Amino acid sequence: MTGEKNIGYVHSLESFGSVDGPGVRYVIFLSGCAMRCQFCHNPDTWDRNSGTPYEAGALLEKACKYRSYWGSKGGITVSGGEPLLQIDFLTELFTKAKEKGIHTTLDTSANPFDPDSAEFMEKFEKLMEVTDLVMLDIKEMDPEKHKALTGQTNENILALADWLNEHGKPMWIRHVLVPELTDDEAGLQALREKLDRWSNVERVEILPYHTLGLFKWQNLGIDYPLEGVRTPTQEEVEKAEKILGIRKQP
Repeated sequence: MTGEKNIGYVHSLESFGSVDGPGVRYVIFLSGCAMRCQFCHNPDTWDRNSGTPYEAGALLEKACKYRSYWGSKGGITVSGGEPLLQIDFLTELFTKAKEKGIHTTLDTSANPFDPDSAEFMEKFEKLMEVTDLVMLDIKEMDPEKHKALTGQTNENILALADWLNEHGKPMWIRHVLVPELTDDEAGLQALREKLDRWSNVERVEILPYHTLGLFKWQNLGIDYPLEGVRTPTQEEVEKAEKILGIRKQP
C-alpha cells in the first residue's frame, strides 16, 4: 500500500442484507465489471466511473452505524459489479474492518483473478489475509458456453476456486439456474465433480433465474438477450440441487 489514499467507487449500499453471507450483512456494491452476463440483474454496475467515491475509513464508519444489528455472525460483504477490480481499496477496507473485529465477506465472479501475474497475486494474497469468506459465482462449467454466456473465459474463475481450496479459505458457491441455458445435467454434474474435490466449500446455493433487473436493461437502452426466457420451476431447482448434493440449510 502506498501513502496515497485509495478511493473506492461505490454503486450502492444495503443496510440489512440477509442473503450475502452469514447473518445480517452491510452490503457494499462496488462499481465496474468486465463480464457481460446475459442474465445480469445489475447492468447499471458495469461502468466503474458511475460510482460514488469513498475513502475506506469513511465507508467503514458508515457501515458501523448498523453494527448493533449484525449479532455474532454478521458483518460486511463487498459485492458488485466486481470488487476485485478495486482490489487496493477493498484490501484497505477489509484491513480496517478486521482491526475492529468485523467479519468480512467477498462476493466475486473471480473474473480479474490472474494467477500468472506476480503483481496481482501479491495483492490478492494480502486481500485474503483479511477476508473471512469468499462467495464465488460459477456461471457455467463448459468453457465455450461460459464465454457465450458472459463474454469471458472461466479458466481463471476455476483457478481462483482451486487456489482458495489449496489455501483452506472458506468458500460458498452459487450457481444461477437458467432454463435451457445453465441447467443441463452434464454441466451441473461437472460442477458437482469440482465440488467433491473442493474441501473448503461450506455452502452451495442455486439461484433461480429471475427478470427483476429487466427494467435496468431497458432504462440503459440495452437489448436484453434473454427476452422471453422463463424462470425455473421448483421441480427444476430441486433437481439441480440434488445433482449438486445440496442439502437444505437449517
